[in-house]
Amino acid sequence: MTAVRAFAATSATDPLGPGTIERREVGPKDVLIEIAWAGICHSDIHTVRGDWGQVQYPLTVGHEIAGIVAQVGQEVTRHKVGDRVGVGCMVDSCRECANCAAGHEQYCRNGFTDTYNGVDRDGRVTQGGYSTHIVVDEHFVLRVPEAIPFENAAPLLCAGITTYSPLRHWNAGPGKKVAVVGLGGLGHMAVKIAHALGAEVTVLSQSLRKRDDGLRLGADHYYATSDPATFTELANTFDLIVNTVSAPIDLDAYLGLLALHGTIVSVGAPPEPVPVTLFTLFDNRRSFAGSKIGGIAETQEMLDFCAEHRIAPEVEVIRADQINAAWERVLASDVRYRFVIDISTLPA
Repeated sequence: MTAVRAFAATSATDPLGPGTIERREVGPKDVLIEIAWAGICHSDIHTVRGDWGQVQYPLTVGHEIAGIVAQVGQEVTRHKVGDRVGVGCMVDSCRECANCAAGHEQYCRNGFTDTYNGVDRDGRVTQGGYSTHIVVDEHFVLRVPEAIPFENAAPLLCAGITTYSPLRHWNAGPGKKVAVVGLGGLGHMAVKIAHALGAEVTVLSQSLRKRDDGLRLGADHYYATSDPATFTELANTFDLIVNTVSAPIDLDAYLGLLALHGTIVSVGAPPEPVPVTLFTLFDNRRSFAGSKIGGIAETQEMLDFCAEHRIAPEVEVIRADQINAAWERVLASDVRYRFVIDISTLPA
């Protein structure tokens, strides 16, 4: 094992602080990555604060990782030293079940290995990207195209693929009306990607405060959900609604916005149950679905798509000593639109 510098949580309530974590030695199919940038995802906060289940502390979070290959195992063929690469929300899966064989490792029937707070192949708890280095099987390491600014790349490995996957699956494109609920870290990527796919894009946000941003990012329309008239005016309108918020919403009200055969898919994950009235689904044969991230092949497809269309997250780069303040700003929705940690600033 090798000790590397990290920023870790020691409990659900204490601030994160500097320390060290251990990484396994590089195996035959492993890639050692020197991390340059790590995005801050709301999932990091949910996990550390115990919203999504048991946590083993100390824990280093971070599943939006961009860095440079520092070493490869003797059997590695996909990557070489010096490559720009990324790691997202998973670092392993069984690679044998039907879902893995179909390229959907995110739905591994035996459970994929989370980048942090999971159980690694050696039985240790996985530790994430708020650290200087990580060792990952080459299959789960993505190529970051040169056309994507490196400091902007990390959030694509979660926010990018989390929104790209459902937009692709439900065929967002020309002739389709797509609504995005929430204009945050996930929502702003959904707007950019849906626009690039050719869909007519509407942002549904609590207020019009970010209207200018939404239109600049590619939205055709922008409505405030705090105005009851929005739900009357837009009834039976959308083919697809992507809900990106991590707080409960009035699902029945949003279902009423769907056109015939329309679907609302949630990618945000509030800790509380969200009730739905079945009769709302019956009308227009509406569907309510959920979506995780994407498989490795689809994630690489997303990165290449973003490079081709010059799509990148809007980021605010911060130092390691600003992480705790950034978390509080995430909780207050005070970020446009993703914090990215400069890992070179981790304390020695």
